[in-house]
Amino acid sequence: MQFSGSVDINAPRDRVWAFVSDLREVGSCGPGVESIDAVDATHFTAHAKVSLGFIVAGIIVNLEVLEADPPDRVVFRASGQAQGTAVDATGELRLSGPAGGPTTLDWSASVAISGAFAGAGSRLIETSADRQIGQAFDCIRAKLEA
Repeated sequence: MQFSGSVDINAPRDRVWAFVSDLREVGSCGPGVESIDAVDATHFTAHAKVSLGFIVAGIIVNLEVLEADPPDRVVFRASGQAQGTAVDATGELRLSGPAGGPTTLDWSASVAISGAFAGAGSRLIETSADRQIGQAFDCIRAKLEA
C-alpha cells in the first residue's frame, strides 16, 4: 500500500527538522505508541498498541533512519510484529519553505502488511490507516506550533 500527503506547519524549518528527524519525537505522535527506546543514533524500538476495527494488538516496531539530508529530507524504515501479523514500511519526509516558516512537510510511505491484519481487507486497512495518519500529523503540527 502507498500513502502520501502534505501538511503545512507554522514553525521554522530547523525546528520542524529537529522534530521529524528524531524518531523518538516524531514517533511519539504515532497512534497507540506507548514508548520509544533508542538503541543507537539511528536505531530505535517502539512499543505500541494498534487497532484495526475491533482487532487490537500489541506490536514491537524496529525503527531505523536510513538517510538524512538536513534540513530537507529523512528516510526511515519500520518493521514490526504482533501475534500473527507483520508490518514493514519505508517512509520519506521532505521539508520545504522559507527558513523562518511556514514549513511544508511532504511525506510518503510504502507499507506491507501480512498475517491477521492483512486478512481484514485492504479497504478496511486503508480507511483505518488514513484516519490514524491524519491523527499523527495533527499531533506533529500541534506540538510544533505550540
